[in-house]
Amino acid sequence: MLLESGVNRVYPPGSRVFQQGEPGSAVLALVSGRVKVLGAEPDGGQLLITLRGAGDLLGEVAARRLSRRTASVETIDTCTARVLSTDRFNAFLSRHDGHSVLTDYVVTKLSQTVPYQVELVHFTPERKIARLLLEVVTLADQAATHPNRVPFSQQEIAEALGLARSTVALHLQRLRKLGALRSGRRLEVSDLDALKESAGV
Repeated sequence: MLLESGVNRVYPPGSRVFQQGEPGSAVLALVSGRVKVLGAEPDGGQLLITLRGAGDLLGEVAARRLSRRTASVETIDTCTARVLSTDRFNAFLSRHDGHSVLTDYVVTKLSQTVPYQVELVHFTPERKIARLLLEVVTLADQAATHPNRVPFSQQEIAEALGLARSTVALHLQRLRKLGALRSGRRLEVSDLDALKESAGV
């Protein structure tokens, strides 16, 4: 019912859907594709907070509180979403007594938004990298042309995890030798079980 209340929109890869600090004027219900949730750092960099996929709501916290956005959202793939204005979203919640359901959803979601650099602080570099790769391919649409392809560069992985690029390159090569990743320039998972083992899952 919520999806029927919104307007369909398609966002190309690399689109900045929401910008941190802007008013929360709309909510997106992600129908397909993956997005990065990013936080601004004091030096102007972008910290990867979490990843989201089909079925997730985006921007609901700012819309509910009528506040400014606490993070930016950028598409990884071509994404399809249903867009609702803040007014329509809150009216929908009131009509369908959805406030308590939204509160439960937000609490669960917030518990999953610890930045990767913090969440994985006690892990080895290899396990950190494997965890990130595992999550991004798990969120992929399995009907996609290359669902096991990792849409991040070595530099993006390094920045997301707070690692040196050379460290990332070293451990990606090790994951290839273990059979978790295919050989070649593109990052693509070849053995999900091997990747899970490296991720400690």
